[in-house]
Amino acid sequence: MPTTPTTHVLYLHGFRSTPQSTKARLVGEQMARNWPHIVFHCPQLPPSPRQAMDEVMRDIANWPRRQAHGPSAAGMAVIGSSLGGYYATWIAEQTGCRAVVLNPAVHAARDLATQVGEHRSWHNPNETFVFKAEYVEELRALAVPAITRPERYYALIAKGDEVLDWQEMLGHYANPYGRLQHGRLLEGSDHAISDFPDYLNEVLDFLNLAIR
Repeated sequence: MPTTPTTHVLYLHGFRSTPQSTKARLVGEQMARNWPHIVFHCPQLPPSPRQAMDEVMRDIANWPRRQAHGPSAAGMAVIGSSLGGYYATWIAEQTGCRAVVLNPAVHAARDLATQVGEHRSWHNPNETFVFKAEYVEELRALAVPAITRPERYYALIAKGDEVLDWQEMLGHYANPYGRLQHGRLLEGSDHAISDFPDYLNEVLDFLNLAIR
């Protein structure tokens, strides 16, 4: 596993979610408490996948990247939950960074094709947004058919996920031997990974966060 210390961390929330999600807040609070010197960025993502990734890539334009003749991991890392995991995978493949994916969407275009229309935010029911039909094609354009370096990924996958198929998730992030190189396949839990606090330290350890 590459030993390049991580100095910048990006967190991407899921569909209908916000930076106020429980997992995002837990990560942010732990980072602020124990690694205040590390850059932590958790943006509110717009409903358009193209716009979301354009904005994120602008935000991280000056973050460290993998060097052509240097270490095989950049000094940045990304964490993504559900749809955010789909985005995180695309970003990891673009930048060569480590990625933590939490019940990640694998076939986002297929799954969200049924969600065209108006939605309410989970964390602010008074806030609505429209998921447009053209966003499905935008999602398809971000698909990663196969990850290139399983060792760069930590996947937390719950068999009890009531939204996504755990077998699809496992198949996408497994190494050539059919196992997760890093991460856990949880026997129960749920889509939100309600027991995420139990695995938070393990997730952060994987990122190899830089010591001041």
